[in-house]
Amino acid sequence: MKRFYVIISIVALYAFVPGGCQSPKTTVQKYDIAAYVWPAFHDDPRWHEIGLFPDGKGEWESIYNAKPKFEGHRQPREPLWGYFDEASPKEQERIINTATEYGVNTFIFDWYWYDGRPFLEDVVNAFLKAPNCEKMKFYLMWANHTANSYWDRHEADKSKVYWNGETSRESFDSFTDHLVNDYFTKPNYYKIDGKPVFAIYELGTFIKGLGGMDEAIDAINSLRGKCIEAGLSGLHLQAILWSALPATLSGVPGESDNTQDNTVKALGIESLTNYQWCHFIPLKEYSEWGKEAIAKYKEFDTSFSVPYFPHVSVDWDNNPRFPGEAQVAVSNVTPRQFGAFLKKACEYVDAHPNQAPLITINAWNEWSEGSYLEPDKEYGYAFLEEIKKTIYR
Repeated sequence: MKRFYVIISIVALYAFVPGGCQSPKTTVQKYDIAAYVWPAFHDDPRWHEIGLFPDGKGEWESIYNAKPKFEGHRQPREPLWGYFDEASPKEQERIINTATEYGVNTFIFDWYWYDGRPFLEDVVNAFLKAPNCEKMKFYLMWANHTANSYWDRHEADKSKVYWNGETSRESFDSFTDHLVNDYFTKPNYYKIDGKPVFAIYELGTFIKGLGGMDEAIDAINSLRGKCIEAGLSGLHLQAILWSALPATLSGVPGESDNTQDNTVKALGIESLTNYQWCHFIPLKEYSEWGKEAIAKYKEFDTSFSVPYFPHVSVDWDNNPRFPGEAQVAVSNVTPRQFGAFLKKACEYVDAHPNQAPLITINAWNEWSEGSYLEPDKEYGYAFLEEIKKTIYR
């Protein structure tokens, strides 16, 4: 017994000797770093319904066929892991391990429902089938925009419509049953005060599809009731803030007399965040683009009666989706500058201790829009390293 205590003492002493074996540093992650996931890099059968991506690799086809369009253009972007099938639970296992190692502890999956059926849902399902999925939280953002030829790298006319984004009450009731039963009740679904967070991408499209504000309020109240019946504490409804903040977030004609915050209150929205800086700041050199976006935090904070969760965008270059003339892209993006903007988001969270410590990032894998944390052949894991360095400072 004495010999045992001596060994422990020596080991403990050695752990603090400079240059010796260091005892592992234990840290508790202070921030919830939530990255959006664009679940398009696999062979969803519905791609073929609209005649896209015949190679069978989903939108990877646009990435490996991208060409530089001007001097210094960073195209094609080459993923370090190759053009893998993200709807594979094995690949999701690797993604989860990597994300959580660097401090990305939550994924926000873009989630689609068109014509009474899900679209691109295989990725979140693969995530949930990964053996390590409970290492990480997740929630869903209903990407309820109209699906059009913006996704088609061969099509110059981006106005061709495949599926409309507006949803009827019947369809809403159908898919929200699915959401509550199959996602919201999962133990690793991201919740605030026990309520599953559900984000809506286009609030105006949602309200218009339901038929107006009163109908939208009734539908949301119904969803809240379903959550409570399922044993949850309710619903945490989140709205995505867009450009210039219109007089009413609903964007519905005839409702311009409503203030933005009245719309938020009427629907019972409990928080706001952004999806991408390009939604409200014109594209330009990265340091200036980010400074203008960060400056908006104060406006968002003071304009609404609900919490605003700060957002950071990695980049923007959607040229892989355009066959002809070069599209404007953000310039001079560096991991270090991204880290500086993330630090500002952390400072905002620190200054708002009474709200969830949530920061959203665009994106984990928006390769087709040039905004991603997944490692590439140019920067490797440098953007992820900035997250680890910043949140554990």
